[in-house]
This record gives sequence, C-alpha cells and structure tokens, in this order.
Amino acid sequence: MKFRVAREDLADAVAWVAKSLPARPPVPVLGGILLQVTGSTLTVAGFDYEVSTRAEVTVDTTTDDDADSRVLVSGRLLAEITRALPAKPVDISVDGSRVSIVGGTARFTLPTMPVEDYPPLPEMPASSGTVAAAAFAEAVAQTAVAAGRDDTLPMLTGIRLEIAGETLTLAATDRFRLAVRELAWTPDTPDMTTAVLVPARTLADAAKTIGAAGQTVTVALGEGLLGLQAGGRRTTVRLLDVEFVKFRSLLPTAHTTTVDVPVSELGDSIKRVALVTDRGHHLRMQVSEGALTLTAGGDDEGRAEEAIPVDADGAELLIAFNPTYLLDGLGVVHSDRVRLAFTTPSRPALLLPLLKPTKGAADGSGGEDRAPEEAQTDPEYRYLVMPARLPG
Repeated sequence: MKFRVAREDLADAVAWVAKSLPARPPVPVLGGILLQVTGSTLTVAGFDYEVSTRAEVTVDTTTDDDADSRVLVSGRLLAEITRALPAKPVDISVDGSRVSIVGGTARFTLPTMPVEDYPPLPEMPASSGTVAAAAFAEAVAQTAVAAGRDDTLPMLTGIRLEIAGETLTLAATDRFRLAVRELAWTPDTPDMTTAVLVPARTLADAAKTIGAAGQTVTVALGEGLLGLQAGGRRTTVRLLDVEFVKFRSLLPTAHTTTVDVPVSELGDSIKRVALVTDRGHHLRMQVSEGALTLTAGGDDEGRAEEAIPVDADGAELLIAFNPTYLLDGLGVVHSDRVRLAFTTPSRPALLLPLLKPTKGAADGSGGEDRAPEEAQTDPEYRYLVMPARLPG
C-alpha cells in the first residue's frame, strides 16, 4: 500500500472516525483505525461492535499492487499525527509491519496492529429515506439534551425515533425532563411506520458530524441497526433493545398560566440567581402581572433575587425548578423568545419556542399595516420540565 493524500482531507476523516473509538477498548485492535485503499479511494474506518464509522477520501496511488491494501494502526496516535502534520500532501506507505507517514519535512513510523483480528465492519442497512442535514442535527441536539446518562437505566439513555409517513418524531427523557421534536423528511416508502431507540450520546455525535458532510442525510434502518450516510461518510449504530416510556401521555394538554420572555434575558437571570444554589436547592419562580421574579438560596447560604419584565397571562404562580434543566432547554430552543406554560406548582411545565410575529402587509383599502399577529409557539418542539417540591 502506497498513496498520497491531501493533509486536510486525511486529518478530517481520521479525526471523525477517532471520535467514535472507545477510550478503553476491551481488546487492543478495537482502538485501531483501519485504512483501506480501493482504486483511488481511501476508506478510513473504526468499529467497536456498537458503532461503526467510515469516511472516504480521494487519494493518488503510486502502485498497482493492492496485496497490502488494508492496514490497522493506533487510532489515537494516527489522529494526533495527522492533526500535527504541516499543510502539505501526505505520503503513506506500508513496509512489512510498519507504516510510514511523511508530510513535508515530518516523518513518522508506526507499528501496525494485526488486521486479521479486526472484526468485519457491519454493512449499511437499506435506505429508509432522507432528511435535511441541518434540521436533523438540530432535532437530535434538541432531544439529546433531555436523555439520561445512567447506563443502569438503558431505556432512558436513548432517543426514540418514530417514523410515521413524512414525519420523524424524536423524543428523550431522563424522568426529570422530556424533549420532543418533530420534523419533515422524505421516506422511501410513503406509508412507512416504525419506531426504534438509539443511544442518545452516539446519535448526537453522529448527527452533528455527519450532517456537515452533505445537504441531506440518508437514514437507514436494518435488523438492530440505524445507519446514517452523507457525502463520503457513514455510520452505523446498534439499537437499544428496550421499551421507551409512553411519552405523549406526559405532555400537558392545558395550562393556567403562561409567561413569554426573551431567551437571553431569562437565561442570564437564571445563571445569576443560581449562583447561590447548591446541591438540594432549587430556583423559585414567582409569576405575577407583568413580572417573573427568580429567587434562590436563604439566610444561611446567601440569597439572590431578580425580577424581569415579561408578558404574563393567567393566574399568579409560585413554582421551583432545577436551574440546570431550565438552562439546558433554553440552550437548544433556537428562538429569540420562549413561552413558559404552567398548570400547578406540582405539575410539569412546558418550555416552548415562540415564532417571530409577522407584520401584516398593507391592506387593499387603507394601505396601512395591520397589527402584528399574536405570538405563536413552534409546534415542532416541546421541552417539559418537572418542578421541584416547594418547602412547607
């Protein structure tokens, strides 16, 4: 094996594959990156039995002998080396059990790992449909924020992906909050209906990075696998074989109090007031006419209070939350304003993005602008937060 490749292309591909490699592989070869040359295409791949990643890069080959077209090297070292190489073409060759990497005046020699011990990469499942890359990455990020991180409860560490015709629904919960996002996609079969549970952390990393490789992402579902492909990159993820909660029954259908507030103002206020909170303490929200008052702490540990002007509607309310959960939701709504919808201090609250109001165009008679429309929530995203118990 002997080829030349652009340093930027090689470094990007290796870095992407290396991100999915296990920090402590159960066997050494699973910490390796597989390099395979077929014609003028270099495939950079990694696999740990749960996640596989593959990136294709165009190369210039300098030999017709493909007897040594596959080689396995340390993924960590290869990523560090390719990142540090100067911005010049990189020549890679294999001589026996050593790999030579030359870029400009820099030269590295790495030992190979036993490629015969490397497990075969899973095949990409058949395509199920396509979705806009940016919208898919945003949807995954908006739901992954609510997924659990306790591996002893695997049903809470995943994102449920539901397919119903031309609608994808993603949902995740850790029991303390729930995030649901809907988006349009183009299924290969118009009446397709199915649901799977995908590890949230893995899907979030894959959607973010693979989405940058193309305008659309191909979603593929197979026997126990989810596949994603865009541009010259593809990844497969082993599905979680557990039941997800019936999340739709958790979403409130009515509310008694709403608060419309700018995202930046609410987020900054929460961060300031939460400075006096510690483990076991929460942030309290008092809703009154025209104001939302945030308080935290007490006489013993310090106390903070801040009132911000809001558009409030409905009954006055005092409710408490974990401030981190609120900030997580505000960080992924991608809107200038949000609506907080409450029912009672002991019931979950909804955080809903507000669509920008549209001004009416000049009418045909008077020629004056109509009044702006009433603020409307975005129906595609809902973030539910469980309240904390108030003392007394």
